[in-house]
Amino acid sequence: MKRFAALYAMIDQTTKTTRKVDALAEYFRTAPEDDRLWTMALFSGRRPRRAITTTRLREWAADRAGIPLWLFEESYPIVGDLAETIALVLPAPKADHADSLTDWITRLRALDDADDTARKSAVLDAWDRMEATERLVFNKLLTGGFRVGVSRKLMTRALAQATGRDEADLAHRLMGDWTPDTTTYRDLIEAPDAAAEASRPYPFCLAHGLDGAAPDSLGPNGDWYAEWKWDGIRGQVIVRAGEVFVWSRGEELMTDRFPEFAGLAGMLPDGTVLDGEILPFDGENPLPFNALQKRLGRKTVPARLLREAPVILLAYDLLEERGEDLRARALSERRARLDRLLNATPPDSPIRPSPLVAHDTWEDLARLRATSRDRRAEGLMLKRRDSAYHAGRKKGDWWKWKLDPLTMDAVMIYAQQGHGRRANLFTDFTFAVWDGNDLVPFTKAYSGLTDAEFRQITAWVRKNTLQRFGPVRQVRPEHVFEIAFEGIAPSPRHKSGVALRFPRMKRWRHDKPVQEAGTLADLKEMLAQYG
Repeated sequence: MKRFAALYAMIDQTTKTTRKVDALAEYFRTAPEDDRLWTMALFSGRRPRRAITTTRLREWAADRAGIPLWLFEESYPIVGDLAETIALVLPAPKADHADSLTDWITRLRALDDADDTARKSAVLDAWDRMEATERLVFNKLLTGGFRVGVSRKLMTRALAQATGRDEADLAHRLMGDWTPDTTTYRDLIEAPDAAAEASRPYPFCLAHGLDGAAPDSLGPNGDWYAEWKWDGIRGQVIVRAGEVFVWSRGEELMTDRFPEFAGLAGMLPDGTVLDGEILPFDGENPLPFNALQKRLGRKTVPARLLREAPVILLAYDLLEERGEDLRARALSERRARLDRLLNATPPDSPIRPSPLVAHDTWEDLARLRATSRDRRAEGLMLKRRDSAYHAGRKKGDWWKWKLDPLTMDAVMIYAQQGHGRRANLFTDFTFAVWDGNDLVPFTKAYSGLTDAEFRQITAWVRKNTLQRFGPVRQVRPEHVFEIAFEGIAPSPRHKSGVALRFPRMKRWRHDKPVQEAGTLADLKEMLAQYG
């Protein structure tokens, strides 16, 4: 545990990529194999389930620190992180330990079946034997809030440096639904495993946004394919060993949520891997994303949802055909092979090629892009015809040319302090629009402003608070912000009747009086047009 805590501190204290990679590589060379496996799991989001409520942890920490609970609760929003707050208030440890990361995680997971008395005893014992950094890491594991500033690509690079193995092979091995319970370090990193290979997806190829650049800066338009950027779930559909596997870009196995794809094992040759967008479809056109969202979080999909929102895969890339890895081949070849493959499937199959957008000039493409929302698309994807399917985000080959977001001018009515480095600032806000003479809340947003603007609004919030509701403050309705969002859908759970996708603050409208903010009628009109 000491070694892992030191690694965590090293990574947390530097922004330099080389130092992070070197620290990880040294850890992977020297740590016990069980700890290496758990470290890879933790750094890739495979955290143990939380066994203890945060309420209990706050009570136990205040008690062990000898301070009243109210003082702990007042300290928490100032620090901004529960695990760190606990580590800071606890007294110095009474003993030491030589236990590994795996030892502590094993004890932590055993608390699932323990009663409250046993849980408290185990947690206090751990706190009494750990120094401050170890306590911080342990507390993050306890609260389920363990995150670290290391991408999977960096971790894979460090593993390659430590083991001498090919980075692309390691990236492939780390994909999938493995856990430290289902594999070992040697099996995951070193040994061949036919069963795991059958279901394992490839690392996804990701695109950069054009970010205001003109597409003609990319060179001749004839060098590029254009496709619609669909508003669905990016996924890989795999047919291997007579089975079908469906993976999300977030490496979640979603096969059971999309039973429509089960028959593909009889339609596609064994050893097929497709990359595409999973979309709810009415037979001719995509349905709103909201129809697909109803499936998320479900282990099984009821028959009603299957009837109301059947899905298809609009495939835009072929990564493997009859067991041959095609990723190094040019996109033009992969696309031609994809079209041939899917043209041989039955007309009613739940898979079809995502259409290419024909264009003679960049100006033609710009005009077509403007029609994206009519097709329930977010814009266009631009892909270089000769590009390989690389792992992760490589600038130059794939670009997202998205539409400008939808916007609404709204009034800030509530504010809440942020977390981490922004714990002393108000960064989380609730916004409202007018309905007659009333302000109706319709969304929250917490990103989009500069640090200077956050400091400015924080000073204003502290002077203009009307009421407090725990960490939330009601403020005078005096400031208008332009809220940007990617989509709008009906929502009976919200007082406004609508829900926004990816809301954020585009700008602070110092120039606009509160009375000129948007209205609920404006939102309803947007809903009718784009929902």
